[in-house]
Amino acid sequence: MIRAAGMMSGTSLDGVDLAVIETDGIDVFEFAESAYRPYTPHERDVLRAALGKWPGEDGVAEAARIVEDAHIELASDLSGVDLLGFHGQTLAHDPKGRGTHQIGDGARVAFETQTTTVWDFRSADVALGGQGAPLAPFYHWACARWVGLIKPAVFLNLGGVGNLTWVNTKEIAPDHFGALFAFDTGPANAPMDDVVMKAGLGQFDKNGDLAATGKIDAGILESFIEHPYFDAPAPKSLDRNAFAELSQAVGTLVPADALATLAECVCGAVAMGFQHLPAVPSALYVTGGGRQNAHLMSLLTDLLPCPVAAVEALGLDGDQLEAQAFAYLAARVAKGLPTTAPGTTGVGAAVSGGEITRVTASV
Repeated sequence: MIRAAGMMSGTSLDGVDLAVIETDGIDVFEFAESAYRPYTPHERDVLRAALGKWPGEDGVAEAARIVEDAHIELASDLSGVDLLGFHGQTLAHDPKGRGTHQIGDGARVAFETQTTTVWDFRSADVALGGQGAPLAPFYHWACARWVGLIKPAVFLNLGGVGNLTWVNTKEIAPDHFGALFAFDTGPANAPMDDVVMKAGLGQFDKNGDLAATGKIDAGILESFIEHPYFDAPAPKSLDRNAFAELSQAVGTLVPADALATLAECVCGAVAMGFQHLPAVPSALYVTGGGRQNAHLMSLLTDLLPCPVAAVEALGLDGDQLEAQAFAYLAARVAKGLPTTAPGTTGVGAAVSGGEITRVTASV
């Protein structure tokens, strides 16, 4: 049994989540403590300025130090943990081109916290032809087993970018053919948060209240749904800025109309993603910040051919699911088990991705 802590800093750039679980790398046996460390406005500005950049470019080193320091600060208060899962911060993602770029030195995190640390989860998958993303599907499979789901269901994460996982727990391992099918759906919270912040209205549109009052721009929506990404075969993945032209287009609208249009795009992208699924799921469970946006949840309910609910309906914590996922993946890496597979990233065969920096003999 491994007591692992996972840490996640997502594309929303709000801060770092930490969550502890007990697992054998297959099943989850306990959900333990969790914590959150927000980025300061200055830290967020530095990270935002580094988005889209690659190793050696201006601002990357400063951003990496911020990410490391924040994670170390959060993890240093832990006790009784065997293993850390450290994803770092994704700045750029181009798996079929320049590769994938996550900042943060896991070796430094291990040294400063004196805890064995698993990090660099994407590189091995990308090197073998995979998308390197999404990474949470294996954990979604474990969650579905913990809940006792019998029929196939979908987990939808609405973070900065949207991604979904079709889960079939009848398969006895997540890397088995037919157990999982996953891909990024399209933009999610990131462009909406950008609109709110640019307008000086806060960090995000609480409950989707402003979006609910806006008018959808039909021309922008029509152009969006014609994007070739949606017909491309899955698995597939996106960079945070993959739909920069959408953000530019809604930038000409008043905030309410921009948010209404973006919300329709986000949920329309999920609906279009259903064409790629092996079968219509029994239900869709939403995790990530988007599940707290009542307007998005209402749109999803209207657009999708299955019931829609937040993951809390299953007894799970939608704020901590991504951090828990990296705890679970770290345990799998420590045990030499796969973390990605053809159905989740399009890699040719199941891969155990991630580097391990050991400081104890406990794992």
